[in-house]
Amino acid sequence: MTQIILALSEISDRYEAMFVDLWGCVHDGVKALPEAVAALQAYRRAGGIVVLVTNSPRARAGVEKQLDHFGVPKDAWDSIATSGDSARAAMYRGVVGQKVWFIGEDRDTRFFDPLSIIDNPVEIAQVDLKEADGIVCTGPFDPLADPDTMRPQFLYAKQKGLKLLCANPDIVVDRGETREWCAGALARLYTEMGGESLYFGKPHPPIYDLARRRLAAIKPAIPDQAILAIGDGIHTDIQGAMGEDIDSLFISGGLAATETGTSDHPDPDALKDYIQREMSNPTFTIGKLR
Repeated sequence: MTQIILALSEISDRYEAMFVDLWGCVHDGVKALPEAVAALQAYRRAGGIVVLVTNSPRARAGVEKQLDHFGVPKDAWDSIATSGDSARAAMYRGVVGQKVWFIGEDRDTRFFDPLSIIDNPVEIAQVDLKEADGIVCTGPFDPLADPDTMRPQFLYAKQKGLKLLCANPDIVVDRGETREWCAGALARLYTEMGGESLYFGKPHPPIYDLARRRLAAIKPAIPDQAILAIGDGIHTDIQGAMGEDIDSLFISGGLAATETGTSDHPDPDALKDYIQREMSNPTFTIGKLR
């Protein structure tokens, strides 16, 4: 059974590094969460390393700009690993072909910027669905629209045998008080319809490989038992940590605030029921990162 804690400082001295989710933990999609920022700053002052591990489809530089915009100071983290970076590397290695149909908002078209770290990258062209070899999805065209609106296109894509590259496995996020659909919801639908979806963010291994490389560039040879994963996604952050055999801190006041009875702290009985129902086992739980 998970251990409920009241502050990160209760357990932080057990870990040399932390893999920390962003949305719902450090910011709410609109602004920084001050208590979370203060907790990470205190951890870093004590010698800990913070790698922000996010399912954002953006490149690391784009996420850093977003953090500045939200008011997350640079002394609260050391490095960033994004689902977008991991997925872009796979795209430029040709995992969904050269001609791709893009699903996403206009702001995410920088996903197709050149990537210098790949040797002999595939030349990618954005085309209409009828001409495509594969699909690249950074999110819905409209994050407020029901994913089912994509069924006609997905039926056609499945019949053509197209693979879908999912740059953000999250199903939903809360932007302030508004819940929005993410690319993971479309990839889940495509898979349920019989299509093949490829994932590169949490809870899947590629993003953890990238996070470990980011960590090793700062301090080599930190063992997994000295890493704590923090996040509010039971099926992304916590499931991913369990799969990587690293300890986890579940933020119950994020996506699962209602299910866990969390206002400031989780209701123990509601939390127990929730994690049992979701077949999860976070090492620790806290209402909000503080």
